[in-house]
Amino acid sequence: MSQLPSTQGVCKLAELAIPKADRFWDSAFRRICWLAAGSMILLMLLMLYEIAYKASPAIKEYGLGFITSSTWDASREQYGILPEIWGTIYSSLIALVVAVILGLCIAIWLTQQLLPQKLEWALKTVIELLASIPSVVFGLWGIFVVIPMIRPMAGWLNENFSWIPFFRSPLSGPGLFPASIVLAIMILPTITAISRDAIASVPNRLREAAFGLGATRWEVITKVVLPTASRGIWGAVVLGLGRALGETMALAMLVGNSNQLTIAIFSPANTLAALLANQFPEANEQQGPVLLYVALVLMMITLGVNMLGSLVLYGLPTKRKKELAA
Repeated sequence: MSQLPSTQGVCKLAELAIPKADRFWDSAFRRICWLAAGSMILLMLLMLYEIAYKASPAIKEYGLGFITSSTWDASREQYGILPEIWGTIYSSLIALVVAVILGLCIAIWLTQQLLPQKLEWALKTVIELLASIPSVVFGLWGIFVVIPMIRPMAGWLNENFSWIPFFRSPLSGPGLFPASIVLAIMILPTITAISRDAIASVPNRLREAAFGLGATRWEVITKVVLPTASRGIWGAVVLGLGRALGETMALAMLVGNSNQLTIAIFSPANTLAALLANQFPEANEQQGPVLLYVALVLMMITLGVNMLGSLVLYGLPTKRKKELAA
């Protein structure tokens, strides 16, 4: 009895059937893609090396105490960025919570036929236009619109619930909460667009099968559509968080630029990107390596968040398979 050819043999036969010119261009295109991917990795490593090399005098002088200290006094050459690290992470997490809730709701509305077609198109257009607005405009909008709008609510919360640590400080002007609200609006287009694409890519047969089993519309959305699209939604969350961590101008205008470590959401604070934007124009030769040390810390935080998100992202399919097998 004749033996069937292996899969590898079939692939080789299929390759031989392709014209030689097509094989050449396919191979060339594959090598160009590998070269482009390798160039991006090389560029990132080169950036890390250049920043670390120029920040090395500050790294040798201040060491890890630079990260754990809370004092920033250029006149006495005392530098510490713990409040800025906390402000960066804290404001980004507040913004991420707001943006994920709004972004997921909008993505569901845009993909599950819950809105009239004209309203759906208008909402989609408005969300996409938000991505083209400069961050300086967002900062001005936050100063003249967001802060006056939330000041009465912040005052009421401070007067009635000041015993809660989150509300123990009044909103006198720029602060963490208005900066986080504006930051949430800035990352909303990214989260909405990627989540919408992930939800829209869920096969209709899964929805129809769930409806056939007697599930309601919201049961289909929450128990079929969202779990199936969870990998894409998580990718949107990671990208949104990475954007929030590195945002500069809007935060520099709205966060208050106060070097304090606090969990009160209405109090002024500072972030690493805002610190760089405010200090670099007036930096001298001694402060240059210090600010590059700040930039290195910000870059490592951003890379760490993206790497952690990627690890969780690659673990989601395995976890989903175990749940289905159970």
